[in-house]
Amino acid sequence: MGVAATITLPGAALARPRHQSHRSAAGRQSWEAYLGHVRALALANGIPASVINAALAMAATPNQAIIKRDHHQPEFTMTWAQYKARVVNPNRISQGQQAWAQYNATFNEAVNRYGASPVPILGIWGLESGFGRVQGKFNVISALATLAWEGRRAKFFTQQLLDALRMAAGGVNPATMMGSYAGAMGQPQFMPSAYLHYATSMNGQTPANIWTSVPDVLASVANYLAKSGWQAGMPWGWEVTVPPAQAALPGVGTGWRNSMARPVSAWEGMGVRPVGGLPSGVSEGTVVKVIQPDGPGGQAYAVTSNFKAIRAYNPSDYYALAVGILGDSCITR
Repeated sequence: MGVAATITLPGAALARPRHQSHRSAAGRQSWEAYLGHVRALALANGIPASVINAALAMAATPNQAIIKRDHHQPEFTMTWAQYKARVVNPNRISQGQQAWAQYNATFNEAVNRYGASPVPILGIWGLESGFGRVQGKFNVISALATLAWEGRRAKFFTQQLLDALRMAAGGVNPATMMGSYAGAMGQPQFMPSAYLHYATSMNGQTPANIWTSVPDVLASVANYLAKSGWQAGMPWGWEVTVPPAQAALPGVGTGWRNSMARPVSAWEGMGVRPVGGLPSGVSEGTVVKVIQPDGPGGQAYAVTSNFKAIRAYNPSDYYALAVGILGDSCITR
């Protein structure tokens, strides 16, 4: 019997956590009062008044379209097999193959600089924005201010808004900060806090352009993975078969958190076999987890610690698997 997960699919159709309830209109301060609060916080954090004023000009009034989207996020209950078919589809694979061929040298430069692999970089790029095709149509300053004022997660979105103002102070034009209604920006769909921590320019110039510069996009995702613990030379995982059983094999879970880590040799002793042989960079002593997202009878995968690095980008097992499978499917070796 399959194990279904309830997921929210905003923007790029990625699994996201469900959110808290909305604050009532009666409990909300006025828009002007909220922006005054943000100005005071920004000034206290050393952001110049001229930068604050120029950025908040992008948020003259609450964006009702964003509030409507936030109140009516579509949710779907999907099995892993259904999710995989939806996001790792032939069209996306074809687009990824084209992107890999077109930017092969740029991928290699990013990989050599940061030690990540092109597989998850390509997979993340494809899932987040369709290789740059779907970045979102909302100004992020407006989106974050609206969401913070509206009250669903006021503290979180106010902090993200302050980080967006820090981006503006660092040279990013607020008018070009376009992204999803939830504030995720550009081709890698970074939140402002992620931009400040991980965005980087391939040629060393600042600020990093994650909207129109593919080299900066690839470098930024590679940097994110490297700082999240990606180990060079090791794959994220591979498909395996497990012995048929009515119950799960001991230690096999539906995801990263409820599975047990064992050496490949130990899993082989329990009847787990790689589909197509062990990939490069893996030995009998490599420690992996075996997961079956849909439970006994469903597809199974052996995943390394690099799977955890992908989950740092989005803590969904479905997402991390799709990233790895999409990247593998797009790269011609």
